[in-house]
Amino acid sequence: MRTLISTAFISLDGVVEAPGGEPGYRNSGWTFKDVDFLPEAFEIKGREQQEATAMLLGRVSYEAFSPVWPGMADFADYKAMPKYVVSTTLTEDALVSNWGETTILRSLDEVAALKETEGGPIIVHGSAALNQSLSDAGLIDRYHLLVFPLLLGAGKRLFSATDKDTQKLKLVEHEAYPNGLQKNVFDVVR
Repeated sequence: MRTLISTAFISLDGVVEAPGGEPGYRNSGWTFKDVDFLPEAFEIKGREQQEATAMLLGRVSYEAFSPVWPGMADFADYKAMPKYVVSTTLTEDALVSNWGETTILRSLDEVAALKETEGGPIIVHGSAALNQSLSDAGLIDRYHLLVFPLLLGAGKRLFSATDKDTQKLKLVEHEAYPNGLQKNVFDVVR
């Protein structure tokens, strides 16, 4: 069974929307505007590219990343990696041709089936709505969270407000940095 890892830049109050400057959000770009950059705090991002064997995205994140990430040196390891996009509306002709093999999954059942295949970890970037659905369905195995010392108020959140049973997490790696960032890696306890 493959491990599904959710990775996120997240504010202390749970917002994950537009960390890199995506348009349409009041606090867009909050990861680089309001907190001093320390390269060591982002070590986990390079490690994720080395450890992951596939990427899972929601449609909105795919449409935001696919025109940009294929040409970025910072994300070179993701280029050849198989990608899976969970969407009921995305069509094959909307997929980019310069970012490796991409498969459209139409349901969480297809994500569950993908997890049952042979292979290494699958990483989920961005994709707030997809993360909420995956978490609520019990499909996420690990969280890689870089927590920013910011309160953003309104915005898309990593976790849903669904009334559900307690989901226990085990802290397996953590570090605090001088700029206030915290790295928290949690395994989901089953």
